[in-house]
Amino acid sequence: MAAVELITAPWNLGLRPPAPGREPGTWRAPQALLSAGLEAHLRPARVVELDRPPYDFDAQPATRIRNGVTIREHALQLGEAVRATLAASRFAVVLGGDCSILLGCLLGARRLGRCGLVHLDGHSDFRHPGNHDTGSSLGSAAGMDLALATGRGELLLTHWPVVGRPLVADEDVVQIGDREESGETPPVTRFTAQEIQRIGIAALGERVIRRLERRELDRVWLHLDLDVLDERVLPAVDSPGRPGLDFSQLAELVSTLAATGRVVGLDVAIYDPELDPDSAYAAPLVDCLASALTPLATVETHA
Repeated sequence: MAAVELITAPWNLGLRPPAPGREPGTWRAPQALLSAGLEAHLRPARVVELDRPPYDFDAQPATRIRNGVTIREHALQLGEAVRATLAASRFAVVLGGDCSILLGCLLGARRLGRCGLVHLDGHSDFRHPGNHDTGSSLGSAAGMDLALATGRGELLLTHWPVVGRPLVADEDVVQIGDREESGETPPVTRFTAQEIQRIGIAALGERVIRRLERRELDRVWLHLDLDVLDERVLPAVDSPGRPGLDFSQLAELVSTLAATGRVVGLDVAIYDPELDPDSAYAAPLVDCLASALTPLATVETHA
């Protein structure tokens, strides 16, 4: 079993300011989860700590994406960290941060070959120039990550060294948990929050695995936006909502997918400790992730 390697990506670049002059607090999530015991539970072979990038409140040159230039720069760094982890035959767990970290994660995974995407998110994150007005306001990459990953949007965040464009084909994406019932439907395999309520987690896992088998995907990245959890379970995210999963359902689903051996890594995004001043949700999040990933946690031995 591959040892886990933790990578911290403490950024908030893909989110709009919650108030004038105030940065989103998601950059604090990696340290909050580590302080709540995640490292002790997973016993990683290594922890790689990336720098916190600067947040720009103003538009950057030649892009209509908030912090777009900075996101590209740091996605390249994150991509190299993920590539190195996977090349060492370790399971990558990337702690973010907002959903724009998905781009660096997929970039790193794709550097080693074809890689599908299982996208757990309470929203489709499919905003792109074809369905919203880029001139009236800056786009936020945390609401665009699936569109960008599938090659829709500015070249700045859709075309990458070595890999090119897109990071993942539409046909190789499974989107789980979207609770939005309006707007453009992404042309990917989808299981909405409402559908999950009807069929249950066990049937969902079976259907997702069948899709991965049908596509002959033996390498898959798992994106976990924690707003896929019901707001009654985790309100400390920027866009909480319902219906959604509870902690036990999320742990069961992630464990089921990881047990296939197809998942090479996952990223965890959107928990905002500033919306959780008493740290009431950090420990349940750690317990959930540990329950899902503990079978992967091993200590490397050296001859």
